[in-house]
Amino acid sequence: MEGFITLLIFAGLFYVMMRFGCGAHMVSGGRHAGQDKTEDSNNVDPVCGMEVGIYEGYGMMHNKTLYRFCSRKCMDTFESEPEKFTQTQEIKGGVS
Repeated sequence: MEGFITLLIFAGLFYVMMRFGCGAHMVSGGRHAGQDKTEDSNNVDPVCGMEVGIYEGYGMMHNKTLYRFCSRKCMDTFESEPEKFTQTQEIKGGVS
């Protein structure tokens, strides 16, 4: 019985720490308090041009650059021909 009570105490402490302490960032999906979702929508899917939040969709590294995708289909399309989509971004970036 003494071991069970000890287990309950440790389980309670673990819950409190994860909920309000060092693990609290895990509950909110890694966002900091007060961080608005609109701040995250600065990534554009190179395949379809849709805006993708930094914590949404899919991500893939290519040539030391992280690309965000709205769907798995767009990510697979990019993966099959990455040069096709990275060249259009470089051209757009050069014109601006």
